[in-house]
Amino acid sequence: MTGVRNFRDVGGLPAADGRRVRRGVLFRSGHLAGATAQDAVFLSSLGLHTVFDFRNAADRKLDGPDIELPGVRNVNIPLNDPAEGAEFWKLVRHGDVDQLRSILADGKAGDRMADSYRRIVVERSAEMGRVLRTVADGSVPVLVHCAAGKDRAGVTTAVILLALGVGHEAIEEDYLKSNAAHRRYRVRRDENADGGRSAEVLELLGPLFGAHAEYLRTAFTAIEEHWGGTDRYLSEGLGLTPGARESMRARLLTV
Repeated sequence: MTGVRNFRDVGGLPAADGRRVRRGVLFRSGHLAGATAQDAVFLSSLGLHTVFDFRNAADRKLDGPDIELPGVRNVNIPLNDPAEGAEFWKLVRHGDVDQLRSILADGKAGDRMADSYRRIVVERSAEMGRVLRTVADGSVPVLVHCAAGKDRAGVTTAVILLALGVGHEAIEEDYLKSNAAHRRYRVRRDENADGGRSAEVLELLGPLFGAHAEYLRTAFTAIEEHWGGTDRYLSEGLGLTPGARESMRARLLTV
């Protein structure tokens, strides 16, 4: 596709019981707002049941709404507050180099991203539970996406895969594929902003727009520390019953 970035089928990953994630049932990507007519034809060929869009109102205003695919249900579940970090992202797009250094240098950018992953696990269990229960109820094939397809969609994909019994290492390997040059989200900077897209500016912004293993590991750690492990997170945090979890495995796994 030319207007949709970071798209991929998550099928093929190994689960703990010897099965693998079935191909053609779980997809992830960046937003669909820029999809071309040809992209839409391809997406329509996948037989999608549901598209989950995890962008908030500010994201959707910036990039636009997803294209409508015939017969596909579009569900918007913001995984962060529309006002959260509004001033921060304003500086990212329009701030001068000194301002960017003040909010991003010395590890601050990475710390902010890691914290956003932790907060999805700790604070967005109701939303995450809704996604997993919908998948368990049979709303597949499913496509999950946010803006870049690596953070909110990345955590959600990771949680779905955990429920299927996929190990951390395999989940991380898929997550890091978002760093491929053809998949990366285009950095948004005002063309008149001081420093523009200079080497220093791009280096400062790098932690915000790249997939880093330590971010995902922060989510895994939060599951252990806040919920006491994956099983309790799935059952108590997300409300996923043993029957629903088995239904997910039956629908999404294959020998």
